[in-house]
Amino acid sequence: MPRIYIGCANNLEKRLKEDIKGKVYSTKKMLPVELIYYEAYPSKDYAYEREKSLKTYGSSLAKIKSRLRLTKEGRAG
Repeated sequence: MPRIYIGCANNLEKRLKEDIKGKVYSTKKMLPVELIYYEAYPSKDYAYEREKSLKTYGSSLAKIKSRLRLTKEGRAG
């Protein structure tokens, strides 16, 4: 079953390359990684607020999983 990682980055392309190479501690144990969904926000504050919402309230993450047709299993965070 795939694992889900939720996080913020100010340069998604750079972060994804680092994740794929195993250079990021928080995703190193999840290799191989694949980007299947992202959201963009106009400011860091909005992005961190959304990240917190996804990690705190299961319903927010469940809606995304439903849209992506993923099972409700998995771990966020």
